[in-house]
Amino acid sequence: MKKISVSLSGHQTSISLEAEFITALHEIARRNNVSVASIINKIDSMRAPDTNLSSAIRVWVLKNIK
Repeated sequence: MKKISVSLSGHQTSISLEAEFITALHEIARRNNVSVASIINKIDSMRAPDTNLSSAIRVWVLKNIK
């Protein structure tokens, strides 16, 4: 597990993910010319209130990796 730090709604938070998901997240961000933080903020705004952010990121990565 690796931790990444991002700002969500003006609050600093850290997210623990497997290294493979972090690598994939960075690749998707690079491919789409956006920041990892903007992707995570987008995922955070779309997830259900009872869904863990790390889990939501994993699912989003699986749906968006090519």
